[in-house]
Amino acid sequence: MASHLVFTVIAQDRPGLVDRLAAAIADAGGNWVESSMARLGGEFAGIVSIDIEQSTIPSLHERFDLLLQEGIAITLRSDLERAEAPKGKAAHLDLVSQDHPGILRQITRVLREMDVSIEHLETAVAPGSMSGESLFKASADLRLPEGLEPSVLGDALQGTAGDMMADINLID
Repeated sequence: MASHLVFTVIAQDRPGLVDRLAAAIADAGGNWVESSMARLGGEFAGIVSIDIEQSTIPSLHERFDLLLQEGIAITLRSDLERAEAPKGKAAHLDLVSQDHPGILRQITRVLREMDVSIEHLETAVAPGSMSGESLFKASADLRLPEGLEPSVLGDALQGTAGDMMADINLID
């Protein structure tokens, strides 16, 4: 019987990390299904979803233990059922603001209050092209609850954007 496993991985960034992880999964008979990985602050971090036969999970644990000895930390969440396809409309959010504490908190508060899920989020602080001041940039793929129109969410986000002098674009 196949199991669906989800785990996180973090290690000091270096060449070959994904290959080591992919080899451990393949050698244990697992199938790499989905992942999101990035280099952040000199560390390499990711989340991975695999399918694997229950009988080979002990072999996977042994292989992950070997990776831990190499400084590759893995946190495993096992025996999850594959989630249903998300319901509701998809939308994309882009935000740019002069950097200051609390920007993401203000945006996520609006999303939470409107029961919006974040499916993917990327953030960065970068120098502005003209002024050189630090700009906070965020890009997010969202899933709106059934019945919430993107225009309603857009209005709520624009209200917050005005308070923090940010440029927010919501694309449905």
